[in-house]
Amino acid sequence: MNYIDTIDDRVKEYFNILSPDYPEWMNEYINTKELLQQQYVSVTCGTIYSDLFESDFFFSSLDHSIGVALVVWHFTHDKKQTLSGLFHDIATPCFKHSVDFLNGDYMNQESTEDLTTHLIENSKEIMSLLKRDNIKIEEVCDYHIYPIADNDTPKLSADRLEYSLSNTLFTYKLVDDPNVIRDIYNDIEIQSNEDGEIELGFKTKKYAREFVKYTSRLSVIYREDRTRFSMQLLADLLKRLSDEGKIKKEDLYKMKESEVIDLIESSKYKDVFNKWRKAKKVKTSKEEPKDVYYVHHGSKIRYINPLVNGERIYDICKIAKRYIDNNLAYDMDNYVYLDFKLD
Repeated sequence: MNYIDTIDDRVKEYFNILSPDYPEWMNEYINTKELLQQQYVSVTCGTIYSDLFESDFFFSSLDHSIGVALVVWHFTHDKKQTLSGLFHDIATPCFKHSVDFLNGDYMNQESTEDLTTHLIENSKEIMSLLKRDNIKIEEVCDYHIYPIADNDTPKLSADRLEYSLSNTLFTYKLVDDPNVIRDIYNDIEIQSNEDGEIELGFKTKKYAREFVKYTSRLSVIYREDRTRFSMQLLADLLKRLSDEGKIKKEDLYKMKESEVIDLIESSKYKDVFNKWRKAKKVKTSKEEPKDVYYVHHGSKIRYINPLVNGERIYDICKIAKRYIDNNLAYDMDNYVYLDFKLD
């Protein structure tokens, strides 16, 4: 059975928005062992498991990767670029970017990407398909070489576009009507930016401004107090379990998140984990709190300043400028904590 046939009908409808012309050839790649592993990883970096967050829709890392591939396919109809989008998160471990926090990479959140090529070249299934299709691994293992698939913040790429749209619709429910997503998406085309490079951009200011309204809210969610606290706590719990020989870092690439959670809940950290899961709100302080577990550092700033007919929305729309400025002004200087120790 194809994975694509098993997904939620709402996700199927969303995928149809991204590419009404679904590339059936992609299913053989999706159904490989390495990519199917990604269906057990939530795009929320583990935050979905706590009542601190309103998200209850399990949109997987595989769903995200398929979505990115569909965006690339829709705008390029290039198989190599599309596969680069499909493979870009193949090396994503359980709890996604929380493992970057474990690796001390909370500002860039790129520490797991180096394994992408390793996983592809060690997959007999994928390498066989690539050989059959006369595609070299170096043409699909690094989506950074394709500006439609990926580019530098704050430009708009297929990767940023997909997680912005799916998080708006499913994860954080900033909208409940898929037609809102459809209208925004259908206003996008390939344009040329200020550096003479191709980039996804909007035809009209109206939809670019609406997109920025949603993405500016998401940008804060990705790094607000509750998020930084949760991702660092998960990272620290994994480190404790690793130091105690209960789990290895490589296990995070093979296990389901549900299995890792079972492991945590069978450990001495069960009470701490469940206090976090049931918490409704984190506490903050400008002063270092005493005798509690706390988090006190920044995080990667994900924001988008898209093109509108070759010009940045920030430069031509006062409302969008305000959205972006308010987003970038979010204060990450607080000590964030809950009333427990991590002993």
